[in-house]
Amino acid sequence: MQNAIRVYQSRKRRISTSELNDFFLPLIENYPPAATKGKYIKIKYVTQLPTPTPQFAFFVNLPQYIKESYRRFLENKLREQWDFSGVPIQIYFRQK
Repeated sequence: MQNAIRVYQSRKRRISTSELNDFFLPLIENYPPAATKGKYIKIKYVTQLPTPTPQFAFFVNLPQYIKESYRRFLENKLREQWDFSGVPIQIYFRQK
């Protein structure tokens, strides 16, 4: 029962854009996405979308070149930092 309550509270958690960017931008600078076809991918900023479940939008110059492995890397870092274990998370890459 305790786990169910913890997951429910994590599901309702809202993270400010500034807090997300303070965490992710240095991480992305140290571990950037791989270049594809000679094009470098730049992630500008990240924000949480106003939805009932946690959904995050990363604004990128070339979203079509983000690989699945890098998406999983970002999701795992998000789960570690803010304890989203057991909560379904969706990550979107949008054109900036």
